[in-house]
Amino acid sequence: MTDIIFSSWGGEIIENRANETQSQVSIKHQDLPEYFKQDEKIKALMGWKGIVLRSPEVDIIDLCRAYFEAVLEHSKTCDKCNYCKTGWKEMLEVFQDIADNEATEEDLEFLQSAAEAIVSNAKCSIGKSGPAPLFHALKYFADDFSQAISGKKQVSTGTYYSKLTAPCLDACPIHLDIPKYIELIKDAKFAESLNVIRERLPLPGVVGRVCFRPCEKHCRRGNLDEPISIKALKRFVADHELSEQKEPEYEVTPSENNGKVAIVGAGPAGITCAYHLARNGHEVTIYEALSEPGGMSAVGIPDYRLPGNILQSEVQQIQKMGVSINYGQTIGKDITLATLENEFDAVFVGIGAQDSTAMAIEGEDREYQGFIPGLAYLREVNAGRDPYPPGKKVVVVGGGNAAIDCVRCSLRTDKEDIHLVYRRTRSEMPADDAEIHDAEEEQVQFHFLTAPVRILAEDGKVVGLECIKMELGQPDASGRPRPVPIEGSEFVFDCDTIVSAIGQQVDLTLLAGMDDVQTTKWNTIIVDEYTKQSNCSKIFFAGDCETGPDALITACAGGRRAAHSIDRFINTQTLEYDDNHYFDKLFETVKVYDPDEEILKIESKQRFQPSMLPPDTRKSTFDEIEQGLSAQEAVAEAERCLRCYQVATIAV
Repeated sequence: MTDIIFSSWGGEIIENRANETQSQVSIKHQDLPEYFKQDEKIKALMGWKGIVLRSPEVDIIDLCRAYFEAVLEHSKTCDKCNYCKTGWKEMLEVFQDIADNEATEEDLEFLQSAAEAIVSNAKCSIGKSGPAPLFHALKYFADDFSQAISGKKQVSTGTYYSKLTAPCLDACPIHLDIPKYIELIKDAKFAESLNVIRERLPLPGVVGRVCFRPCEKHCRRGNLDEPISIKALKRFVADHELSEQKEPEYEVTPSENNGKVAIVGAGPAGITCAYHLARNGHEVTIYEALSEPGGMSAVGIPDYRLPGNILQSEVQQIQKMGVSINYGQTIGKDITLATLENEFDAVFVGIGAQDSTAMAIEGEDREYQGFIPGLAYLREVNAGRDPYPPGKKVVVVGGGNAAIDCVRCSLRTDKEDIHLVYRRTRSEMPADDAEIHDAEEEQVQFHFLTAPVRILAEDGKVVGLECIKMELGQPDASGRPRPVPIEGSEFVFDCDTIVSAIGQQVDLTLLAGMDDVQTTKWNTIIVDEYTKQSNCSKIFFAGDCETGPDALITACAGGRRAAHSIDRFINTQTLEYDDNHYFDKLFETVKVYDPDEEILKIESKQRFQPSMLPPDTRKSTFDEIEQGLSAQEAVAEAERCLRCYQVATIAV
């Protein structure tokens, strides 16, 4: 940006203080938003990568004091390093002495040496990178410190906000305190680790099996060797509790006013919302169209990835908190949304994207035997039925996780010839790379840069799928190269079963009679992105019906956010954005994870990850294919964690 007067962020020094009239240099590696909150401009940032100073009004010494105060507060959660336990406190005392005109030049030397000692001896990133801005301040603002010590300059107090984060924590949609629960596993405190997870997430066994692992993609350990097996560690503590036959104990802290809340959908969003509302003492009733809980996680994820008993057991724990679930209740058919709005103090809708997107090709609407939408196919398979027993030659169309699940389920229902068709290349597939890899191991036949054109049928039955070869053109709205048909490259797959799994969409028929609820052209609900409140004040939405088809953990995060808002709504409190929201927005620009960071002086260690059933064994069974970590492996894997906490302080 061109309004930065000084920056040391990321080691790049930008100096614009000497001559205010000179042309200012833009910062290549750091862009700082103008505002933190609507009426509060960001004047400076201090954090793990240095200092960014926008306003000369900021007192660098007081900014350091506020930053060290935040670092000291957050470092109290760890007692591993003696230098950190005493060093931060003693350095903060020096800053207070400077403000009180009681410091000397020797105190500045102490700041330097104490910070160096912390960096040399610390075992986590608060100690390793936390002192970085102090070094920069002492070097590039030496005159400010000297004048303050000599009494020529008074330290002026500013207004600040601080936040503890970590690359993995920031990347997690529900912001689990990942370093904390991994640290507890390292100390073999498995129950305590699970309690940390359950502060935000009621489905650790489910998410520990099917999460798409954004945390691992932002793991600093991966810059050195391989990311921490964060998902597997989450599953481990959940499974360990089951193996010990222990019942979780949930602390209920009733709000000042408790109310009655209706929840539509017993999927991840609805279950998470119900969990947090129950912990606040509210009376919660869930209405679920299916005969079992879980929503798309129950009917759309095969048992070899997510055994039904794991999902059932975690939902049962929530029911023991007093949450009731009415199965076989379709909103809009058995009961209207307007009725729920009238009979309850608040309503949360967390329905998933349970309809398949049409391919829009010739023959798709003819109801041929052997043509099956992907989600319908998965529902049938998860119910233990082959949706088309006569079919033996299967073509699945699509590149997402649902398509991968469909093609792998086909293997497990004794089909003879199985193909997956995707119009882009492997690198553009939206499916989880681990799922693609597992399908490749199971010898699924992939056909990239291939698109369907026409369903071929005889006597009302599928006999083939005409396709065309594609090539990649310019990027489309998704940012991926647009596939372009190659003229004259048509060919035919000989098949008797076609599964269309190109996408999912939300069925909004439950909104009949609710004209005030606003929707988008993508068939999703318009809500406040943070509070999840719709323009009907009593009705809140999250999950796929708000975001469109998205990850399970994202739905959980939305459900938790909505529960917080509903609790405030019932207690007649305003639904204000809190500081966490504003820091989330800040960290979208000020990236917490740096993929180019070089990790130094750390010994490389082997990553422990769950073992898998051999491909030839697993592709013929719906038994769970991932085996989980042993206690010894879990502790060893947790020991690889670098505990990458980082503190950011901004002046406004």
